[in-house]
Amino acid sequence: MPVKIILSLLFGVLLGLSWPTSGFTPLLFVALVPLLWLIERTKNDGFWAFSSRVFLGFFVWNAIATWWLWNATAFGMFFAMFVNSSLMTLVVLLWRRVDRKLGRKVGFIFLPLAWICFEKLHLNWDFSWPWLNLGNGFAANPDWVQWYEYTGVFGGTLWIWVVNISLYQAIKHYLVNKKACKKLIRPLALIFIPLGLSFFIKNQFEQKTEETLTVTVVQPNIDPYTEKYDQTTQEQYELLLEQIGTELSKKPDVIVTPETYFSEGAGTNLSLIEESKLYQDLLNVANSNNTQLLNGIQFYKTYAENDRTKTANRLNNGVWADFYNSAFLTDSTGVHVYHKSKLVVGVETLPFRDIVEPLLGNVMLDFGGTILTRATQEEREAFPLYNDVKISPVICYESVYGEFVTGYVRNGAEVLAIMTNDAWWGDTAGHKQHMAYASLRAIETRRAVVRAANTGISGFITPLGEVSEKLAYTTKGVLTEAVYPQSAITLYVRYGDYMFRLGGFVAGLMLLFSFSRRKN
Repeated sequence: MPVKIILSLLFGVLLGLSWPTSGFTPLLFVALVPLLWLIERTKNDGFWAFSSRVFLGFFVWNAIATWWLWNATAFGMFFAMFVNSSLMTLVVLLWRRVDRKLGRKVGFIFLPLAWICFEKLHLNWDFSWPWLNLGNGFAANPDWVQWYEYTGVFGGTLWIWVVNISLYQAIKHYLVNKKACKKLIRPLALIFIPLGLSFFIKNQFEQKTEETLTVTVVQPNIDPYTEKYDQTTQEQYELLLEQIGTELSKKPDVIVTPETYFSEGAGTNLSLIEESKLYQDLLNVANSNNTQLLNGIQFYKTYAENDRTKTANRLNNGVWADFYNSAFLTDSTGVHVYHKSKLVVGVETLPFRDIVEPLLGNVMLDFGGTILTRATQEEREAFPLYNDVKISPVICYESVYGEFVTGYVRNGAEVLAIMTNDAWWGDTAGHKQHMAYASLRAIETRRAVVRAANTGISGFITPLGEVSEKLAYTTKGVLTEAVYPQSAITLYVRYGDYMFRLGGFVAGLMLLFSFSRRKN
């Protein structure tokens, strides 16, 4: 097998085997070395020869780390892998231009900065799929990245690239000079100094413990493919009462159910929720037990044609309607509602809808409930509880977006409640990775995370990113635990993805300058 193909496969396999939660995390510090070797050896090859080998390695990584998407949608899996691998390849192609025009040293500065720009793009455009952003690779080892409270996951992305580039240079130096000791000091230092800093930050962290919040999380374990969307709202309500019955004696301040716990048909009329039998029954139960209920639900809101919104769907009867994947909190002073605002591509939102829908019509994937696009809201919500603690509902896919989640904290959240349904992927790495990423949000915001998942994994995560208690996947159960609300604002919450803004500016200048220079 040609050396170039071996290098391509090798970096893809190493990245795949490094990925949480079953991977060996230290491989992240060496996985990109074969890629760097490959692009150095092939940078003068033709466009298709160069890009195809790079693409192959990235596709192998995507396949190993996210194959479980097959359980939900075969088309979606291949599409996500193709687009993701193509964008990753594009970054390397841009590096090749900068390297040719401005030289190797500038190229190796450009590459990690351009990669961060790619990851930022993947957090914000219509085909958003940031699952494999490199900084997520440390999710199973929160002790290693306690400094994410300052940098967010882009700090981890930069760390991986800098270590790999330094190690690659040390290996090249050894092959030329047969002396490795001095050159190896740099990559080793680049690994162990951030690790030491992380453990120092962890030991210095002081959690505010003056106030507690007792939270119950519910894991109903209802199969969304065969059961969930066939149940009536009344049946779902009765199942909830049955599950939480024994926990009410523990006097929880709030009870959290998973995403779309109430999901009969097209959902519940948003305009009538406060007067609905469901809400009044839940409010009576809550008030009788001096607690509150934070529930996942599907809402809809109808419009006449002249009043419709840009996100509204036209129904068969000529009525226009917005559909929402939402959370609501029972409150004797009035209901609190939040609508999920980071939507799953192809399931809850149609990418480039203004272009695609007129050409292809509604091509959404059917994952139960309605298959129409969902509407969102601009601001993140922090719901006030009776004891004045503020809790924020982070719905499913939203928990993968670091800067997005900081919006809840800037709006007052002292505890984060992740409400999700990870049953679509089955008992694979998918739900484990999603759970692990929640630890990164805890570190970035220094907030306790309570997690209610339909089939699991439900549990509690401390502000240090440590899982204190959890329910096993595909088990039915409830957990009650006291968490400590926090009010301090981290650097990352305050400034968000500043690493992208700084790095993107530098990378942009390098790229622009490369168009004005002859070949170096």
